Amino acid sequence: MEPRFFADCQARVASDLISGRWPMVVLYSLSDGPARPGELRKQIGGISQKVLTETLRRLEHNGLVERTRYAEAPLRVEYSLTVAGKDLLVPIRALGDWAAVYADQLPTDNEP
Repeated sequence: MEPRFFADCQARVASDLISGRWPMVVLYSLSDGPARPGELRKQIGGISQKVLTETLRRLEHNGLVERTRYAEAPLRVEYSLTVAGKDLLVPIRALGDWAAVYADQLPTDNEP
């Protein structure tokens, strides 16, 4: 019998880490290397500062990004991917490849 996707299975736990509109976008945006929040916001577009901050904190809490604070004036903060975050780019890119093939066939709303 094939394993099922139960609420407590590891695949479900992993998908919860990146669920929502922005986590995968932010992770992908960090794939080129460390970036400051303002740079990320400009690169991503359409994300408020509040939502970006919340998303970065969540990703940091989950061990996917790390925050580096530099003792400079003015204060400088950069975010970068951890090893786990870099490894997560593999399925994120695969999902992007799938979407590139099937996006035109998918409904644009969330209705069944």
